[in-house]
Amino acid sequence: MKRLELAIESIILATRWLLVVFYIGLGLALAIYAVSFGKKLYEFAFNALTLGDTDTILKMLGLIDAALVASLVVMVIISGYENFVSRFDENDGKVHWLGTIDVGSLKVKVASTIVAISSIHLLQVFLNSVSYTTDQLMWLTIIHLAFVLSALMLAYIDRLMGLAKGKKVED
Repeated sequence: MKRLELAIESIILATRWLLVVFYIGLGLALAIYAVSFGKKLYEFAFNALTLGDTDTILKMLGLIDAALVASLVVMVIISGYENFVSRFDENDGKVHWLGTIDVGSLKVKVASTIVAISSIHLLQVFLNSVSYTTDQLMWLTIIHLAFVLSALMLAYIDRLMGLAKGKKVED
């Protein structure tokens, strides 16, 4: 019976390697997004001299938004692999920073990045507010505030968990 239990546990533990397919898929999606970013950058550079101040700011905010999304994807790929699949092999200490993001910290970083992306989007909307109704502006603001509140709650919960872990170590 113990042999069956060990076999089942080995199978269950091995299923973590299925996550690699998702991380590779995210990497491919990031490459496609990089092409999209390149197109946006090319269009911005080509039209930069003809754009007004507001349009220039909107284009730059779009590029910043894309960079934040790309950073979020990289953070999820690296942290997810490190936390759920396998540790990266250290090559002369070049990857020591990878193991510093645990699952709780990753959630907080993802939520913070989502808030930043939402902030940029909301700023773009307000710079172009004539294209939106008052109700649309209100709902976009409410949704953004929900993201902010969620990020604050995740950070608070992560802090409480850190304090609880610290107390267990002391006891």
